[in-house]
Amino acid sequence: MDLIPNPESPNSDNASGPHLSVIGTASSSSTPPSLSRYESQKRRDWNTFGQYLKNHRPPLSLTRCSGAHVLEFLRYLDQFGKTKVHTPVCPFFGHPAPPAPCPCPLRQAWGSLDALVGRLRAAYEENGGKPENNPFGARAVRLYLREVREHQAKARGISYEKKKRKKPPTRDQTPPPGPAGTTAAAT
Repeated sequence: MDLIPNPESPNSDNASGPHLSVIGTASSSSTPPSLSRYESQKRRDWNTFGQYLKNHRPPLSLTRCSGAHVLEFLRYLDQFGKTKVHTPVCPFFGHPAPPAPCPCPLRQAWGSLDALVGRLRAAYEENGGKPENNPFGARAVRLYLREVREHQAKARGISYEKKKRKKPPTRDQTPPPGPAGTTAAAT
């Protein structure tokens, strides 16, 4: 059984927006087209978030979900992380390759969280949510991701600066040689 938001659910009224509804995954005569890796991951993430909302106390509907709930979800996911993030008191704080083990916690990597939020942001809108109400695009979520990135960069002694693109070749360069050593301009 999958938990997905369904705006046409019989228990929804159009005024309140999409609701979570359970749809059975019984096999049918026609098989759905296989999804790309991205689409599969997006669906899996969306189902996980829907399950989180369902298990939340008190249970939350998608329409009542805010950026604060998204932050709560991201912090909940931290416990399943695999990235060692050194604390400021750790002797290896700021070292990209520590020489020995330490008791610092494992967290979700910033890149993983950033990608997750991007997929959930897209899934929210694909499932009937309005872009202006998208809790995954909330300012608090963007600030949280920036803080996580900066903290992890300091803790690991690395920078997350954007890579500079290579400049395309200028037109002043000579054209590549054509067949039999002649230049393309000479033929």
